[in-house]
Amino acid sequence: MKASRTRSQERIISLLKHLDRAISAQDLFVELRNCDQAMGLATVYRALEALKLEGVVQARTMASGESLYSLVQEDRHHLTCLQCGGSIPIDTCPVHELEAQLNQSYQFKIYYHMLEFFGLCTQCQAADATGDTAH
Repeated sequence: MKASRTRSQERIISLLKHLDRAISAQDLFVELRNCDQAMGLATVYRALEALKLEGVVQARTMASGESLYSLVQEDRHHLTCLQCGGSIPIDTCPVHELEAQLNQSYQFKIYYHMLEFFGLCTQCQAADATGDTAH
């Protein structure tokens, strides 16, 4: 863990702890402004990148290309619908053993991992079957 973090990094960590959910850099920027802790958007991105490299923050890229940031806590895995963008969390992790093996074999310090499956949720499958694109 780094001994000296910037004030911006500390503010972001504090807000991510408070929110306890994944959030985009843009939304984080707005939340900070709403809490009278405004900082420039470029500063938000720089702080997130530094925290990511430190292994404190993880980024999850959505099907839309947008990244969502959260504190590294536990493994979170998802089923993500390519049509509506909905995301269903998966409760179990099938790769813990693999992570331990990779850590051992390659002497690679793993901060976190992500597992995501892409496809269509039941509502979008039903909409496709009926030809309806809205739900």
